[in-house]
Amino acid sequence: MGPPRRGAGKPALPPFLLVPVPSSRRAVAARGHDATRRLALAAATDLRRDSLTVRVAAVLRQRREVADQAGLGARDRPANLSGALTAVRGADRLLRTAPVVLVDDLMTTGASLAAAARAVEEAGGRVLAAAVVAGPAPLRHARAAGAAGENGHPGRRPPPR
Repeated sequence: MGPPRRGAGKPALPPFLLVPVPSSRRAVAARGHDATRRLALAAATDLRRDSLTVRVAAVLRQRREVADQAGLGARDRPANLSGALTAVRGADRLLRTAPVVLVDDLMTTGASLAAAARAVEEAGGRVLAAAVVAGPAPLRHARAAGAAGENGHPGRRPPPR
């Protein structure tokens, strides 16, 4: 007997698609690569090692120029992205084959993920979840009001005191 296989004993998950949230052409050119697509590809490689059936589907694109989200406040972000994302021609066939996990590098207000989810759903896909590398700093007022758990994230309970 060899070492235990990664993921052994875990229930099998159905196949799913990792769909990167598209960056602007300007951002990709400035970085020299598409960060969210690279994240999705790296995640897929790791998930396949755990015997999961996953495919990266870069099926979203920006249909118009948008302002850099980093320079906008929370109120302006949804309007900036309203109607800006769409699925590429033929994506509907692929998006109907498996549920979608959106992939993004940073989630601040969720506006980019919401716009991506709308575009996937308009093309006939079903968004199951989103995976991000980094999120916002804890919100003091949310913790004080008891609306968020540990680290300001909903769904996590604060440690006992």
